[in-house]
Amino acid sequence: MVFGVHVTKSGISLPAVVNVNYFRLLCISKYFYMLDKFRFNHWYFVLMLLLFSIEFIIGADFHDAIIRPYGGDFLVVILIYCFIKSFINTPIVSTALGVLLFSYLVEISQYFHLVTLLGMQHSKLAKIMLGTSFSFTDLLAYTLGIGLVIVIENLRLSMKNF
Repeated sequence: MVFGVHVTKSGISLPAVVNVNYFRLLCISKYFYMLDKFRFNHWYFVLMLLLFSIEFIIGADFHDAIIRPYGGDFLVVILIYCFIKSFINTPIVSTALGVLLFSYLVEISQYFHLVTLLGMQHSKLAKIMLGTSFSFTDLLAYTLGIGLVIVIENLRLSMKNF
């Protein structure tokens, strides 16, 4: 018996004091708590659209050695962060670290040539989305971009509470 639960050969039996309706209510309340996190935030959405436009312009018109490789990587993590925050109300740091981890995983997949391993080396869209060349400076640009997100979000919260 562990915490009032009896485990037998025929299954798990709960003592009579445990109310099954309480567990149902608990599950439903957790479901509605999760639904509360899904909220559309138009400010993040507008910022995401602006960043997407800037990324598109960088990708189409800039062919230099600074803005396209570093500026694009710096901004893309901010864009992904704003995309997530547009639809889901999540904590700042955990969202930012999740975006950073995702970006690192995409970059590491470039080191292992994931596009080629998946047989999509002839797909221009796959090459654009996953990338083809690993760079430590990309990891630095992602980190600096997320660092800026955390700083700005904390400043925004401190001004809001001021």
